[in-house]
Amino acid sequence: MEDITDEDIIALYWRRDSGAIDATSRAYGSYCYTIAKGILKNPEDAEECVNDTWMRAWNAIPPERPQRLRIYLAKITRNLAFDKFKRQYAQKRGGGEICLALEELEECIDAGSDLESAIMAKELREGINSFLYGLPKRERDIFLRRYFFVESTDDIAARYGMTGSAVLMALSRTRQKLKLYLKKEGLIG
Repeated sequence: MEDITDEDIIALYWRRDSGAIDATSRAYGSYCYTIAKGILKNPEDAEECVNDTWMRAWNAIPPERPQRLRIYLAKITRNLAFDKFKRQYAQKRGGGEICLALEELEECIDAGSDLESAIMAKELREGINSFLYGLPKRERDIFLRRYFFVESTDDIAARYGMTGSAVLMALSRTRQKLKLYLKKEGLIG
């Protein structure tokens, strides 16, 4: 079977062809699974999340027409995985990469603000995106691996040939830069 492009897959969705799900799964199944498993740490939960991603994409396309299908699916998977994590571990505090990553990011946003609401705000999201695109590639990749893909600092260190403390220092510096940027842009107090 020849390689199918994102445009081909999106066209299947627009025609309401059920083959869109199979094509999406073949092209992005392992990618979305890796994202979900990184957050949920459970293979069965990750698989369920990926299946929910396909259903969410089916229900959203059309009318949506993603410009970059890979990123579109990653966002859906990530949001579903975070929602599942919150439901499953609402009673538990700390001890996981998600809680630790969110605590690290809280220092960039006013202590008095609700972190989830602040992150969802359109201006803040756009500000963070602008900040990230202005970073050197490696610094941006380390930041995204920690806070988008919720990778452990040890995994990031191994990937980039760094020590764990060097990754922590790099993340700390980037968070400080982000905090200053958000203040300068008037997105936080």
